[in-house]
Amino acid sequence: MNSNDICLLLGATGVGKTLLLKRLQKLSLHGLEELGETPSTLPTVGTNLTDLKLKKKKVTLRELGGCMGPIWPSYFKDCSSVIFMVDSANIAQISASCIQLLSVLSAEHLHNASVLILFNKRDMPCTMSLVEIKSLFRMDDIIASATQPITTQELSARSGQGLQEVLSWLESIIVK
Repeated sequence: MNSNDICLLLGATGVGKTLLLKRLQKLSLHGLEELGETPSTLPTVGTNLTDLKLKKKKVTLRELGGCMGPIWPSYFKDCSSVIFMVDSANIAQISASCIQLLSVLSAEHLHNASVLILFNKRDMPCTMSLVEIKSLFRMDDIIASATQPITTQELSARSGQGLQEVLSWLESIIVK
């Protein structure tokens, strides 16, 4: 398989990575109106691989379980892009996620990777505004110091809000 077609899906345990995978897979096959009920998910131990057929190409999303943080770097050399998910309803986790993201961005193998930061769970009533979250997450500093092109998006993997934009991002970046 061409290494350029792999996108890593990273983030702490419970941010919604597995649900995002299932949603994107269904969306790429059937479109937004067919999303249906929210599928149930379990915490990922190990990795999940999902192939997405986009308009012009196929992308393999590789989700790495949040508990595998210490060994994430062993997967970096095989990918050309990274989706990093943050649970925007879990304020306590945001600074830990920020530190995790900084170590991902500083990894040598990912210096040229395209990066999408997803602020998930935007459908939850207790989420802060995106401005507040980005400030807490030190988004401006992260973007200023990163070598990678970084995109940020809001998402609700549960409701489907923002899913189409994730597919569009994948379409736009991987293997021109």
